Amino acid sequence: MSEIIVYPTTNLSGEIRVDGDKSITHRSILHAGLAEGDSIIQHYLSGNDCQATIDCMSAMGIRIEKSQDTLKIHGEGIRGLKTPQNDLNCVRSGTTMRLLMGLLCGQMKETIILDGDTQLKNRPMERVAIPLRLLGANISTTEGKPPIKIEPAALVGTAMNVGLPSAQVKSAIIYAGLYADGETIIQQSAPTRDHTERMLLAQGANIKTSVGEIRIMGGNPLLPIHMTIPGDISSAAFPIVAGILCSGSKISIADVGLNDSRTGILDILAAMSAKVQIQEQPGDPVEPYGKLFIESSLLESTVLEGDLIVRAIDEMPLAALLATQANGQTIIRNAEELRVKETDRIASISTELNKLGARITPTPDGMIIEGTTPLTGTQVHGHGDHRIAMTLFIAGLIASGETRIEGFECVTDSFPGFLSVMKSIGANYA
Repeated sequence: MSEIIVYPTTNLSGEIRVDGDKSITHRSILHAGLAEGDSIIQHYLSGNDCQATIDCMSAMGIRIEKSQDTLKIHGEGIRGLKTPQNDLNCVRSGTTMRLLMGLLCGQMKETIILDGDTQLKNRPMERVAIPLRLLGANISTTEGKPPIKIEPAALVGTAMNVGLPSAQVKSAIIYAGLYADGETIIQQSAPTRDHTERMLLAQGANIKTSVGEIRIMGGNPLLPIHMTIPGDISSAAFPIVAGILCSGSKISIADVGLNDSRTGILDILAAMSAKVQIQEQPGDPVEPYGKLFIESSLLESTVLEGDLIVRAIDEMPLAALLATQANGQTIIRNAEELRVKETDRIASISTELNKLGARITPTPDGMIIEGTTPLTGTQVHGHGDHRIAMTLFIAGLIASGETRIEGFECVTDSFPGFLSVMKSIGANYA
């Protein structure tokens, strides 16, 4: 499936569930592999990126059994990973590579190479390597990018300030702290998604969190995990935005994650006057979840900046689309991180939405978007980026005529169930 045709759609309806959270799935696989005993992970995401993490852990001796939407992972303990026979292939998953850099830099007895495909080899890795070296890690990059060489090293806990608000960088340091002698103290310039901390606390790790600071002592064994992964709010964002933009629509989404470090998209929608109701549900103590109710809405422009960008960085392409249909001028700033995702998302979403008739001016750290702008279907390209491709699909639902999206197969990186979910609520495509 290299091309898909999307047609104008109204009156979306129904209740849906989305695939399991990608960030939590990655971490649950890693944590379960380090646990003492067997873990059960239900409703895990089976997309390409998380499969890369499964394959890497399997290559290091972790036995992982699949049954429908459940993983049974036989943990080998915090120092139980074995040296792989070949380089670890992270494929296109930056999350897999960055988390493994922290996880492996203090526990392996032989040199390990982390590699991936062409797209991954263009992504920056020194942002992770630099703080890990402060702990004593022996990590080398290839001109700042993959492949990554990790050589055996003894780590020593230290205090450091992580200026870049990145959950992947923070998590890599936390993992390294599990193997460091003494206490590792991480000071954050801004809060980021906290799935790693929540999971380690549930596993009995010696980790303490407070506003702006994380402290971790190594040495504790980790308990097995038994959890159901909530629906991915970043995946749910696509049908949410479709329900808001397609006239006459009314949908609901059940069992979606509501971790407040991830719900920036809901705050964006509130700022734009969208009709979204949230019903939280009691359940898994590790990760909160609930149900969302969405109706088509008339939107107002806003300014998106600061901490909100960190909490909704993956949803910024969708925010740009929303802004094209909002009354007035929307400004997105402080989002320079978008430049180093799977693609330069500022450039790619601006280029592709402008082909449809949007009026978006890219800036070094964001976009200026004029609304309300009618969209007209044409040929667009997903740039090999799952979030760009899915955003263009939603744009096609409100564009007149046919919208043809090239390179649509990349959506399986994060949301393999995307098309079936959209079809179930009435989206028109071929």
